[in-house]
Amino acid sequence: MSSGNVIGIDLGTTNCSVAASDGGPVVIQTVPQLTGPGELRDEPLFPSFLYIPGANEFPEGTKGLPWDDTPKYILGEWAKRRGVENSSRLVHSAKSWLSYSGVDRTAPLLPLTAPDGVTKISPLEASTAYLTHLRQSCHDAQVLITVPASFDASARALTELAATNAGFTNFVLLEEPQAAFYAWLERHDDWRTRVHNGDKILVIDIGGGTTDFTLIAVGESNGELTLERVAVGEHILLGGDNIDLALARAVEQELAAKNTKLDAIQLHMLWQRCRAAKEKLLAKNATQPDEPVTILGRGTGLIGGTIKATLRRETLEQVLLNGFLPRVDKDEQPVKARRAALAEIGLPYASDPRITAHLARFIQQAGAPTHVLFNGGVLHSEIVRQRIVEMLNPVQVLEGEDLMHAVARGAAYYGLARQGKGIRIRGGVPRTYYIGIESSLPAVPGIPAPMKALTVVPFGLEEGSSVELPKLEFGLLTGEPAEFRFFSSVSRHDDQPGDVLDPIPADVEELSPIEVNLPAAAEKITRVTLAADVTATGVLELWCVGKNDNRWKLEFNVREQTQ
Repeated sequence: MSSGNVIGIDLGTTNCSVAASDGGPVVIQTVPQLTGPGELRDEPLFPSFLYIPGANEFPEGTKGLPWDDTPKYILGEWAKRRGVENSSRLVHSAKSWLSYSGVDRTAPLLPLTAPDGVTKISPLEASTAYLTHLRQSCHDAQVLITVPASFDASARALTELAATNAGFTNFVLLEEPQAAFYAWLERHDDWRTRVHNGDKILVIDIGGGTTDFTLIAVGESNGELTLERVAVGEHILLGGDNIDLALARAVEQELAAKNTKLDAIQLHMLWQRCRAAKEKLLAKNATQPDEPVTILGRGTGLIGGTIKATLRRETLEQVLLNGFLPRVDKDEQPVKARRAALAEIGLPYASDPRITAHLARFIQQAGAPTHVLFNGGVLHSEIVRQRIVEMLNPVQVLEGEDLMHAVARGAAYYGLARQGKGIRIRGGVPRTYYIGIESSLPAVPGIPAPMKALTVVPFGLEEGSSVELPKLEFGLLTGEPAEFRFFSSVSRHDDQPGDVLDPIPADVEELSPIEVNLPAAAEKITRVTLAADVTATGVLELWCVGKNDNRWKLEFNVREQTQ
């Protein structure tokens, strides 16, 4: 990879990709990686797979990389291939695990099926390993790393930690659907003739692990068209992983009909093989009727020790259209399945696999779009795109050129836009936000201390912006548990940073408090001023700034309460 002054990284669930620009057109970068023992190649995609090799599994020197003679793990294409043969040492879908708050994402969890003696790693460590590999040629550049729009504050913070652990120092996170739309902007200088004031553009991103929906509104300001992200869907753990397993189950049933039964290890191998076969059948301009699927046998009665099957295009289309994209009514809601009291530890996949049902709910909440932009490998399929267009009708499709690289390319373009060399999508905060300030009045028996609301983020503040309140000082309690109270209003658009509401009016709603124990300062009650940042991924970072550069940070998601 050659470096430029901006580099976009799509840190995908199934594949990573990289794009760069030195101020000119954005160019897709190849990623050097091992594709077999001692085979180093530059590939357009970097599979998000990590293989934990055994002590003497490979000859000495066959795992070396130009920047690391003795890497701890095998990453990328070789890991993907080797993992099909030995899934108990393969880590995949680390990005999905990184978003799962039900487990300790810094603990060694993966691979789940690893036998005794195989050292497991954490989702954080796996993500760090991918980014460390991709960092090798990202020197002296502004790096844009993409995350799902639906990632919560914890998942974003862990992604930032992985990037920091990987050695990145100059990086920014960007939502994947926005990146896909930036890629469309980068390819269409005439975008103002393709969309118009009042249009709403739905970006649908069906990735390896998640399905993301984002709505971008086209507006007008001073005679110029503007773009603003106005809605983001919830976190839906539903994507290529689900489809691949459904295909494996379909092939498994065909094998069972021929008296060939698979055990759990063979089914996992078939799952990986069906992923590869699906990608070939869905590749651009692919027309073949089927793809062979071969897995290792586990008995002595099989010729050649292998089981041969076929994934037919007809089966793929039936699984996609009938299982994941069936026709649904516009008022459809996803179904929550009844769960067993005890279950294996695993990812919290969406209980309803119907992507169309989740899309219907999003449209009910966000409004119908006038245009749609597709992203993700599954959407290479013409029948999938047609089914979604049929559901959204009437809608106009914004054609994209490269569904596998659009996110990386759009991230690099966003880097240029941050430098004033491109169009930026606004993401104005949809509410006014306040923090509670306890009154200093004397205590009265039976009556809690009165609370005031200090405006910290005004309505419409663009994400990526900052607010400072240097003239207002407050007392910050440190060294013991304390509660921060937050408020918001959808109707008060004129309150400005620093305005104090006393008493708190009825049109200001209290949100969930944050309970923290801030590190102790020299004084238990420390004099501080406040500053606030709203990041590009929708997190309100509230800073309490004391003397001697002491700083305490609180985080609050300004989207989760509104969408």
